[in-house]
Amino acid sequence: MSGLSLPDHLRTTGMFLQYRAWADGLTYEALLQLPLEEIMKPRHTTFSTILQTLGHVHVVDDMFRHHLQGTEHGYRSRQADQMLDLEDWWWATQELHQWYMKACAGWSTDDLKEKISFAFIDGQAGIMTREEIILHVVNHATYHRGFIGDMLKQIPHNWPANDLTVFLRDHYDRGA
Repeated sequence: MSGLSLPDHLRTTGMFLQYRAWADGLTYEALLQLPLEEIMKPRHTTFSTILQTLGHVHVVDDMFRHHLQGTEHGYRSRQADQMLDLEDWWWATQELHQWYMKACAGWSTDDLKEKISFAFIDGQAGIMTREEIILHVVNHATYHRGFIGDMLKQIPHNWPANDLTVFLRDHYDRGA
């Protein structure tokens, strides 16, 4: 899905989903080069390890996929019940990327603005538009990639810049 293949009303939302997939790809590429001990090593951060941080991001993505589908997700927390290995998280993440891109590509302007009602993990009511949900899952992943970047610096390990500006400059087809 390039920017050129999307109707005008989906260009920004689609671009954010493409950015997310690209940035996650850089992240996993860097992580897959590291020894497993570094991925599993407890650190002073919100979700303790790189692997648990990836699991949290996946759970939240999956929760919001269920919200968009109008189905129950079954999660009792924002943490994964079962910790997968790094490669399995990468495959699961790619599957969710594909689901989000495919779903978004079929949305009309009215679909983007449709309000989705759901319950947060703590039981409180939530309501967001489809467009807001997409912006949330992209922003949420970016936030946690920042934590992962910090953990990588602690190893020390550098990884390529994964900012939106780099994506737009070097990878996004705007048909300029």
